[in-house]
Amino acid sequence: MARPLRNPIMQGLLSGLLTAWLRLCLSTMRWTREGQDQAEAVWAAGGGVVVCFWHSRVSLAPGCWPLDRAQPPRVLISLSPDGEFIARAVGRLGFPAIRGSSAKKTALDKAKGGAAALRDALRWIRSGGGIAITPDGPRGPAETMAEGAVVLAQAAGAPILLVGLASEPAFRLKTWDTALVPRPFARGGMVWKRLDPPARGVDLEALAKDWAAELSALTRRAEALCGARRSGVRAP
Repeated sequence: MARPLRNPIMQGLLSGLLTAWLRLCLSTMRWTREGQDQAEAVWAAGGGVVVCFWHSRVSLAPGCWPLDRAQPPRVLISLSPDGEFIARAVGRLGFPAIRGSSAKKTALDKAKGGAAALRDALRWIRSGGGIAITPDGPRGPAETMAEGAVVLAQAAGAPILLVGLASEPAFRLKTWDTALVPRPFARGGMVWKRLDPPARGVDLEALAKDWAAELSALTRRAEALCGARRSGVRAP
């Protein structure tokens, strides 16, 4: 993002404006949903959960998490200046962040925050909370899933909810992931799928590719539900 986001004062101002914009857009969005019964069952059962959506759909994600009945949320967000901006905005919407760096490439570091953030996330899940992950963020490639979400779900023994999100009309930013920002009174698409936690000994790399294909298919279906033009990202 632009250099103004490296200035704390500008971060605070712009994140406040983004929060107000998202509140307006999400409160007026007309959603079409599929598979939400799978999410409702997880929310009703209680216990920890890992929720995954693509980085380009961060602005839509608060709309998929009902704070009145779902697990209390935390969001894994990088330590970058862009991450600080996003953390401030989603925090104001009721989604506190767990912060960490994703620069390292070990299996634990792929969990969007390295070993320390992974420990914090595991504690939160084991206490009955929910963790939201953008498994292709913060740098991409877009719609390519690192193993972090798989590692985290396996370690916690928690169910996974994949959610495809889309809106039309929307602004499409010139970012690495062609991020979406909704407009007021837009149509929205939301498609859920529940997955079991990975078994011990599973091929994590192969499973991450399978999950990525599933999540991209859900995202394409969400686009179809709201009449959005298909994103330019090609799933692996």
